[in-house]
Amino acid sequence: MILETFIENWYIILLFFTVAVLYAAVGFGGGSSYLAILALTGIAFTQIRSTALLCNIVVVLGNVFLFQKEKLFNWKKVIPLVLWSVPLAFVGGFLQIKQTFFFILLGFTLLFAAITMWISKRIISSEEKQTKISTTKNASFGGIIGFISGMVGIGGGIFLAPLLHLTNWDSPKKIAATASFFILVNSIAGLAGQYTNPDFIIDWNLTSILIVTVLVGGQIGNRMSNKLFTPIQLKKATAILIAFVSIRILWKYLF
Repeated sequence: MILETFIENWYIILLFFTVAVLYAAVGFGGGSSYLAILALTGIAFTQIRSTALLCNIVVVLGNVFLFQKEKLFNWKKVIPLVLWSVPLAFVGGFLQIKQTFFFILLGFTLLFAAITMWISKRIISSEEKQTKISTTKNASFGGIIGFISGMVGIGGGIFLAPLLHLTNWDSPKKIAATASFFILVNSIAGLAGQYTNPDFIIDWNLTSILIVTVLVGGQIGNRMSNKLFTPIQLKKATAILIAFVSIRILWKYLF
């Protein structure tokens, strides 16, 4: 059964492996890319969400442990962000949504991801000038992003990181650490919400292969020095591909 699944979906597995290696080599996760790849297949949209979240968890789990070891978490600022994001990510995952609505939301999410990837070099916060944001605003930002993330099947880092950079929330390293933790807990919450949803469906044969693929590819990428692409080049190339996928999805479901 596993062999048949592997043969039928070899191109998806190969793409996941390539993304995992390239992104891990330059310190990225590639969650939006996994979602974009799945969106182009004939897989049921309910399965796309759960598969993407499981891969997200595998991708960022190691990063979170590493960031914790380096003591990059300012928990007084991190906890308000996830205070409402986790329960609302659960609610977003639990909600029964129509296929058309899902793909429209996914299309806009991927388009936003593409834009932020393209301009990300311009929205890096300053180490010296940090703005203090109230606990209420942190909780509000986290809650809104968590809810959308649960519905789409992402961790929410693609929304959170640019927002934190633009508001000079903290240093770039601490923002990266916070985004990884945010992705992890929201992915778990969103997946839990989807699991309790009557429409929950997942092909464990394919998903298990993809999880192992991402894990192995990430480990290989972590141990190699990528001389083919710089982080900015990889981000821009990915931005173009994700923008193409988002426009294709929006064109199909809006027009």
